[in-house]
Amino acid sequence: MNSVDNKDNSGRRTALGLTPVSRETVERLDILVAELGRWQKAKNLVSEATLAEVWTRHIADSLQLFRHAPDGARRWLDLGSGGGFPGLVLGICLAETGGHIDLVESNARKCAFLRHVARLTGAPVTVHAERIEQAMPRFVGKVDVVTARALAPLPQLLDWCKELLRTGVTAVFPKGQHLDAELTEASKSWTLQALTFPSVTDPAARILVIREAQRRADP
Repeated sequence: MNSVDNKDNSGRRTALGLTPVSRETVERLDILVAELGRWQKAKNLVSEATLAEVWTRHIADSLQLFRHAPDGARRWLDLGSGGGFPGLVLGICLAETGGHIDLVESNARKCAFLRHVARLTGAPVTVHAERIEQAMPRFVGKVDVVTARALAPLPQLLDWCKELLRTGVTAVFPKGQHLDAELTEASKSWTLQALTFPSVTDPAARILVIREAQRRADP
């Protein structure tokens, strides 16, 4: 076993210690990681610099979102799913707990990867190959939770999700060290009912959970 393999196994143990899941879910996540490594060479699905730490930087970082959803949440929506984080990881969790997740991604190569891994893992995933603006109207009244990771600043996310948030959908957004600045900017136009939680994978990051959002100009 070489040093890369040792590092990967260490990262896997660390990630699963931070975000424990069942043996069946781990087996599905192993498939995701293996396929990501195989497709990455041609498709550039994630930043190459993060691939060596995929278990902590991507898997655990995505898994932790599951615990911030409302009890009984079964219909999920992930925006800008990219290489599958957090959408595919959440879908793999839902394969065991029950539910479904829709992944919205405009890049055709990434959509092919998402569908491929969903088939291999049996994850309850539907991939929508279109832009977020076009896709959003059909999900109003049909989902419980919306997620987006490393996609856009908070004001843009709120603009995309405003109709969902009107209907009681919970937004779970992992955010980095600039969250306070994003909240300040968003507060100029939005009134939020939100909480933040520490990230288990990055001391500089937090999880933003929004229960309600309303434009200040809204009636």
